[in-house]
Amino acid sequence: MPLGNLASLSHFLPEVAVTATILLLVVVHVAGKSRQSPASAILSLAGVGAALLLTALQPAAPGKVLFEGMVVLDGFAVFFKALTALATIVVIFMSMDCGELAGRSQAEYYIFLLSVLLGMFLLAASTDIVMLYLSLELVSIPSYLLAGYLKGRESSIEASMKYVVYGATASGVMIYGFSLLFGLSGTTQVGEIGRALAAGKAALPMYLAAVLVTVGFGYKIAAVPFHMWSPDVYEGAPTPVTAFLSVGPKAAGFAVLVRFFYTVFASPDAATGVWKLSSTVDWTLLFAVLSAATMTVGNLVAINQKNVKRLLAYSSIAHAGYMLMGFVLLTPAGLQAILFYLVVYLFMNLGAFYVVILVANGTRSEDIADYSGLGSRAPFAAVSLAIFLFALTGIPPFSGFIGKVYLFAEVIHRGVYWLVLVAAINSAISLYYYARIVKVMFLEDPKESAELAVPAFPKAVLCLLVIPTLVLGVYWEPVSRVAANSVKLLAF
Repeated sequence: MPLGNLASLSHFLPEVAVTATILLLVVVHVAGKSRQSPASAILSLAGVGAALLLTALQPAAPGKVLFEGMVVLDGFAVFFKALTALATIVVIFMSMDCGELAGRSQAEYYIFLLSVLLGMFLLAASTDIVMLYLSLELVSIPSYLLAGYLKGRESSIEASMKYVVYGATASGVMIYGFSLLFGLSGTTQVGEIGRALAAGKAALPMYLAAVLVTVGFGYKIAAVPFHMWSPDVYEGAPTPVTAFLSVGPKAAGFAVLVRFFYTVFASPDAATGVWKLSSTVDWTLLFAVLSAATMTVGNLVAINQKNVKRLLAYSSIAHAGYMLMGFVLLTPAGLQAILFYLVVYLFMNLGAFYVVILVANGTRSEDIADYSGLGSRAPFAAVSLAIFLFALTGIPPFSGFIGKVYLFAEVIHRGVYWLVLVAAINSAISLYYYARIVKVMFLEDPKESAELAVPAFPKAVLCLLVIPTLVLGVYWEPVSRVAANSVKLLAF
């Protein structure tokens, strides 16, 4: 039975912690004497750290339905709350070292960042299409502001405008799909919609609703053909924001994608634990095609990129395609593979972007050509970036290899051989453009002979990202077990 509003508050403490931190940041922004004070970053770290701790302390259970059925507290939601909170903490550290944000209002920046985090918390737990839409907008609107935070830079303004236009269009299409589902079922509860559609015969409206909703979710995870906003936004936004958008909202997008489609258009088999389609909408084939197209377009277009951030943007699109492979399988192992991949992707992708920040602080450039000789100018940063890039490729013994093994093995087990063949070819293609950066760093002469200094604090943060990237390549069982338990505790 759903809990009432007051009874739900004791199970809503991570969200309360983030909300309280946002309100305190508003006070700091209004009353603070210096807009560049590090107090905002420290306060943000404390608030998000408290939210992460409260999330970890939440008991694992099949699920409590909160606030009259608007959100649910289950192991699946807890996993994504912890993941997005961890990503936010890393991005706060990255922001403290970013030269692009120097001289900008700090409190305002962290208000937007934590507002996105609050939206991601709610998005991962939403069980009502009204709450789902509001959560998605809470993620999107502050993201538009973050993308355009460098107000004096033309590329940042362009990034924000494109993000708004694409985001508004995708949201409008998605909410029309929601209205069709409400019309077919007479309810806004996701679980009730699934049960109503399973008993209905209206095939054409269900197909249309599924396609329209896919537009909104596909935009959030940057899947082809809804990826057009991603490269320009990633290139024009401040680099910490780019890193954040490539991990946090993408993870929340996968969380809501799984919860929505596995509830509305599929149902679990109690005997086998495998989901089966509960309506005439064969959305698994649709997403299998999207998966193949997404990884192929992302990898092929990345080959010709000369800007590192733009290259990593297309790389992020390709990785969304890899993760969609687990989504189409309708098995707990497939979902477990997605969750595990998101964890390893967090460390290797944020690590790559952090090195981009450190290099840009010293060179004022994001061009691949300006990474020439980085191995001699900043060896620690260059070796770290090489580790992250090889992990993104999926080369052993790095964590990305294990992530792809989980995905590929389950796809082979389910007999979708054509999809794993496409993924294997794309992994080989990705090696070319990742290795090209490594070649420039270690095999080309530097344009400048001066050493590129990396202070002690950035080195420490880099170590915190490099170590999991290496360790999870040889000892991954604890994270895999947590991912498997989170899928088991997925409540509908």
